[in-house]
Amino acid sequence: MNPAVAPALVSAFAPGGMLRASINLGNPILANKDAATGEPVGVSIDLAREFARRLGVGIELVVFEKAAVSVDAVRNEKADIGFFAIDPARSEGLLFTAPYVLIEGSYLVRESSALTDNAQVDAKGHRISVGAGSAYDLFLTREIGQAEIVRLQGAAAALAALRSGGVDVAAGIRQLLEAEARREPGVRVLPGRFMVIQQAMGTPASRGAQAQALLSSFVEEMKASGFVADALQRHRIEGAIVAPASRSPAL
Repeated sequence: MNPAVAPALVSAFAPGGMLRASINLGNPILANKDAATGEPVGVSIDLAREFARRLGVGIELVVFEKAAVSVDAVRNEKADIGFFAIDPARSEGLLFTAPYVLIEGSYLVRESSALTDNAQVDAKGHRISVGAGSAYDLFLTREIGQAEIVRLQGAAAALAALRSGGVDVAAGIRQLLEAEARREPGVRVLPGRFMVIQQAMGTPASRGAQAQALLSSFVEEMKASGFVADALQRHRIEGAIVAPASRSPAL
């Protein structure tokens, strides 16, 4: 990525002179709150700050608790960039890069459950809790044919529904589910994964193809240079890997 970004592209990303980055705290692999300061920290924040530095503008972090709200902020141009799982249901009004991180989506069940394999989940009578509008919700809405999907407000509510017996299965980020299983006995993570979540950067479609190309080039450089890998290590993130280079990066 050329450090000297054309003024027109700087204006496309930061029309108000400040880059507004939509941050989703609902995905702990990418963003959390610092325990000491309460400020958002994580891989997506590091990428946002570096992109703003490349543009030569300041940054404003627009923080949300759920993915769907974070997506809508960018789609409705209340933010200039965001960090989302790629999904066909989110394509309208947004332009995505190739993924920079891959995350496993898995299932959590109670210890007493007869379920032992991901393929057994989609059966009549089973209820699966998900955070409404999350990558898992969008994916399972297309893929689940027999089980019932129970959409709740965020990952914490989805996990609570499993423990309370309101559902048979909770779907979510594998790392988050493993942490829940360690936190308190009574639940376990099914082996393997039911999906791979492709985490990418996005910008409003109105910003145009050149803006998408610049953002895509930035993401490819951040992967190739080791920036993303270093950020994952620095924030002590497990359960995620750096996505491979895009076969056709937009340069």
